[in-house]
Amino acid sequence: MGEEGMDVSQLAHRLTVTQPLVEAWLDGRSIPGPDLSAKVQENLGVDMKGGQGFTGGTERSNASSETSVVWYHRPGHDDGGREFGNAAAFAFEADLEVLAREATQNSLDERDRGNDRPVRVRYTLHELTGEALKRFRTAIRWHDLQPHYQAAAAQDQKVGRVIGAGLREMLERDRLVLLRVDDYNANGLTGDDYDDGRFAAVVRRQLESRKSDAAAGGSYGLGKATLWATSRLGLVLINSTLSEPHEGHTQRRLIGRLDLPWREVDGKRFAGPAWFGQPDPAADNSEVVRSWWADEKTAEELHLTREGDDPGTSFLIVGAHDVASLAGAGQDLDGDAGDDEDSLERMHQRLVRALGRNFWAAMTAGGSRRPLLEASVRTLRNGVEYVEEERVEPKVHQPARSRALQAFLSGTTVDRLTEAGQVALVTVPLKVPERDGLTATAGEHRAVLLITEATDADGKINQVTAMRGNRMTVKTSWVPGLPAGTNPFQAVLLVGRAAGDDAPFAAEAEEFLRSSEPPEHNKWGQTEELRMRYSPSAHRRIAALTSETNKAVHELVAVPKEKKSDGPGRVSKRLKISGKPVGKARAAVTPPKLDDLDAVVDASGAWQITAEVKVPPGGDPWKMSPVAKLEVRSGPRPAVKWAELVAVSNCEVVDGVVHFPPGSRRAVFRGVTDVSTHPVSAALSGLVVELHESKGGLA
Repeated sequence: MGEEGMDVSQLAHRLTVTQPLVEAWLDGRSIPGPDLSAKVQENLGVDMKGGQGFTGGTERSNASSETSVVWYHRPGHDDGGREFGNAAAFAFEADLEVLAREATQNSLDERDRGNDRPVRVRYTLHELTGEALKRFRTAIRWHDLQPHYQAAAAQDQKVGRVIGAGLREMLERDRLVLLRVDDYNANGLTGDDYDDGRFAAVVRRQLESRKSDAAAGGSYGLGKATLWATSRLGLVLINSTLSEPHEGHTQRRLIGRLDLPWREVDGKRFAGPAWFGQPDPAADNSEVVRSWWADEKTAEELHLTREGDDPGTSFLIVGAHDVASLAGAGQDLDGDAGDDEDSLERMHQRLVRALGRNFWAAMTAGGSRRPLLEASVRTLRNGVEYVEEERVEPKVHQPARSRALQAFLSGTTVDRLTEAGQVALVTVPLKVPERDGLTATAGEHRAVLLITEATDADGKINQVTAMRGNRMTVKTSWVPGLPAGTNPFQAVLLVGRAAGDDAPFAAEAEEFLRSSEPPEHNKWGQTEELRMRYSPSAHRRIAALTSETNKAVHELVAVPKEKKSDGPGRVSKRLKISGKPVGKARAAVTPPKLDDLDAVVDASGAWQITAEVKVPPGGDPWKMSPVAKLEVRSGPRPAVKWAELVAVSNCEVVDGVVHFPPGSRRAVFRGVTDVSTHPVSAALSGLVVELHESKGGLA
């Protein structure tokens, strides 16, 4: 017979199982496996065969809604293997801009293709303190998690230190930041808990992408890891409304996943991840949990209530943090913070800017074509609005580029720019190579290049922004070698399906470029997949596309020859290259000198230059300081400061000094003058650029 008065924790300890599992047996939601049934009978004298629950010989607290779900922690490996963190999460920085890019890309890829409505994405920052935080901790069964967190934080490695900082933030400062990412008009996490499907790919597996459409932005299965990487506690809760029923349900499919390093708790070893769900009696291991169909009250307690019945998924990042924002607020991994209010506001603005920078094209409509995406950001404190919801508008963040894309979608482009506000269109070739030895996949694709005048709100000018079918910005690059006097412009390159489904070899170009993107999807170039599926030299086709694009830009923005001699204000007459001799001790040594200089006055009134430097042969490094001066009609030339000075090739810029390493023969750097230091307008002066030897001469 069993012992009288034994409580749940004592029984769990006696059976070497978790207390939540015993509670599940008590509720009749699960039964012990054959190996444990004998132990239960031995300790309590209760026969568990037949699946009935038991009550005799135990004492327990009153059942509540929170006992319907438990935490299951994956046991440690029998072979002694240990993982001290999720390797996929280390592929990205814990940065809100990276999160916004990856999570929104996933939502865009999961847009319901059965209608023409955009996928709607909302980011909600929510700071919890006091009683609100206490209630949330109760809802996630914090008393079960705390020993695991303490064991993980005690380990002297990166993940442990991050978790330790998160615990201090929550427990010592009584503060927890939640970040929820909701999407609507999307597919939702469909499929079985364990078999192939969207649910298992996101919740159960690593490095699996279920995106078969070549136009999708993701392809590595890494993007979802940014959700967990953004959590200082490694915890994400999920609520999904399904686009197709599973087990007869579509609404409030809930699950939680926790990513911790290997740890030892109460003498038991755990491998890393844990899941928050209902015990699954059908699983081989009776402790395993699965998703459950929650009621509205449970979803509300977990801050996972969705608005409306549109399918899609809500990801709640628990303990969200932003490396860049925290650094700006004076906060480090030790949890010492500056102004929390400013930090929360900065996180809000960082999300807005990241969405505007990366997804302006997906949010742009034109003609009868609706946008692919709508996005907004809001911030709450203990359930009360703190920063008003802000809709991300492409015309605010990228006015010139969104104007260009809108003209393309509306069919209002022109062949050449002749008036303000126009958008010029030209096509450029991309020769798609054979894929997997199939000749039918090779052919010439015509990408669409759009050019329009830049505006003051566009930021850096004279650049080409490239994208493919999902209309997420992949890369932005400077156009080299522009002649002085070029009017400021912005260019947009649409490749693959972004160029239109009727563009030749659009699908083939889409797959080719997708294979050329790294996990960050921020450039096109050589990758292992490109090498294997196409050829070792396939990346040269991308370089050729870039060359053809730059050539087309030059042809569209070049000042016509008949106009070059008009007027005394021609920029080339106002541009000079100068220099400064080296000291007598160095007279025999020829220093680097400016060999070519392109310059333009941008929309803000600053001089923007690209300088090419000829470096003398020899094994010595050089340090030179570029000096910008305005050419005025009388008096000495006033020097102006640089607002920006960056290296382009074969050099390095450190504290305003250009370093030329040994062996460099030609180098390029760029600079933008600081308008606030101009004594006269750039329109009324010329520019002289001198290259002075920095103090110390040779590096």
